[in-house]
Order: sequence, then C-alpha cells, then structure tokens
Amino acid sequence: MVSSGTPRKAIYKVKNWRDYNESLVRRGDITFWFDEDVIDSWEHDNCQWKVGRPFTYSDLAIETLLTLRELFQLPYRQTEGLGRALAKLMQADIAIPDYTCLQKRAAKMNIATDVMRSARGPIDVIVDASGVKVYGEGEWKVRAHGAERRRTWRKLHLAINASTQEIIAHTLTSNAHGDAGQVEPLLDKINRPVEKLYGDGGYDHWHLYQTLNQRKIQPIISPRKNASIRQHGNCAATPLPRDEALRQIRRDGRQAWKRNVGYHRHSLVETAFFRIKRCFGGSLKNHRLENQQTEISIRCKLLNHFTSLGMPKFLWSG
Repeated sequence: MVSSGTPRKAIYKVKNWRDYNESLVRRGDITFWFDEDVIDSWEHDNCQWKVGRPFTYSDLAIETLLTLRELFQLPYRQTEGLGRALAKLMQADIAIPDYTCLQKRAAKMNIATDVMRSARGPIDVIVDASGVKVYGEGEWKVRAHGAERRRTWRKLHLAINASTQEIIAHTLTSNAHGDAGQVEPLLDKINRPVEKLYGDGGYDHWHLYQTLNQRKIQPIISPRKNASIRQHGNCAATPLPRDEALRQIRRDGRQAWKRNVGYHRHSLVETAFFRIKRCFGGSLKNHRLENQQTEISIRCKLLNHFTSLGMPKFLWSG
C-alpha cells in the first residue's frame, strides 16, 4: 500500500476534447490548404523584370505544393503526382510544376512564418535550439553498432510567443553554431516589442546580456552551476540581472528562483520542438541548405496553422 505521505502524480486531462479533436481532423483537410484562392493565383504575373525565362507558376502555387509535401511527408516526385490528382479532382484547369521545378524554386523561396493570434503590447519570448538530422543512421543502428562518420545535423533555433505558443522567428544553422549567438538574429525577425526573454543555461553568456540590455529586454536565463558574481553588491553601478539572479539562487535555492521568476515557461518551447518532430519527423528531406531553410520555414508555418486551428486545454488534478 502507498503511504499517505507519498505525493500523488499529477494527472492532466483534456477538457476541450470535442473542439481539439475537430482541429486534429482539419489538419488533413485538403481544401484547407488547396482552395479556390490558390487556384485563382496559380499563374505567375511576371510583373517584375528578370533575366532568363519568365516564371510559369506563382510563388503561392509553389508554396502550396511544398506545403502539401511537408504535410504528408512526400518526396518531390510524389508531390507532383498529388498536385495532378488534386487538379483533376477539383476540375481545375491548371498545370502542375514538375519535381525539378519544385526543387529549384524551393531554394529561392522566402516563406513568411504567419502569426495568427497577435496580441497587443509587448510579448514574452522563449528561445531554444534542437538538432535536426540531415542524413545518417537511425538511433537503433547507433546503439547496436556505434555511429559512423557520415552523420550530419542542422541546428534549429526557435523563438516562440509565451502567450500563444506560436513560432515568431526561427533560424537554421550548422551544428557548430552556439545557441546564444542566434538570439540577436531571432530578435531582428520579431516586429513586436519584447519584454522578457526566457532561455536555459546555454544562453548564459555576457554578450547576450549586453544585447538584451541594449534592447531593454529583461533576461530570464538560468545561470550555469559554476557561475560567479561579476559586480560587487556595494558597487554604485546599476545591479546586473545575472548577479541578482545568482544572489537569489544562493539565498533561496534554484527551484525557488525558478518559481519566483516563472522560469518554467521555458518548457513551452520544448513542447514546440516535440510537436514539430512529432508532426514532420526528426530529419530533413533536403540536402542543400537553401532547400532545408525553406523546408523548416514551411514546417514552422504549418505548426502555427495547427495552433490556430485549436490547442488542447488541460484540467489538472493531483
């Protein structure tokens, strides 16, 4: 028997299951992604002068097919076949680009990550990074026989809105880039004032604190375990946020500091990474960086669409 002093494990139950279930169904609705407005704007207007042969298909047409490719995890050739089938079923008099056209145009696309639910005023931003595999063995092969040399990864850096859980900025780099160095490029992509920035110990760098101070952003960053106070408490200068966090951690403990500053909101960005890899897999289909960036942009845009369709609301008990 379990003693009465043993803490019970928290139980989370979805309380809006009917609406959330409908949002999950709508994710696979073809008409949601391939509608009449897309068909009307299928051909490229070629209003801007360009060298070489004019485009036949608009950017919207290419983006629509690439979106279906990511949604259903298809290679380029099968994406062309799906486009032909949809045009035939919808009796639309449109030509479908072949797979080579999709691949070449994808390398030059600039996909905007739509933000559906924009709130007023400053926002709180949560940042983190995670690896995405390009090619190499699976995890079972690595555990059984060890890793070989030909394993290549990209690093996906995300910035999400803490209130809406939408991805508001992202970058894709090689695995040699650090986390803190990508915060400024992420902030440059956000066209809203930022009040707080949440990050784990990988963002505990002085140059990042200086960047946030210049932008008047409050850092909620977990100091590393070997961190030391830089500025003495009796100094006449303005107290440093990192030093104040260290003093509170030494006085009350790290867990108490996390509760006081709301650091646990950082788990929301980890949930975003889980959702991306759950919906689209943990690897990239393209091998060229330009195509990979478009691939990731479409995945982030799709995830924002999924968020706008509906998110689960949990009822906690325990």
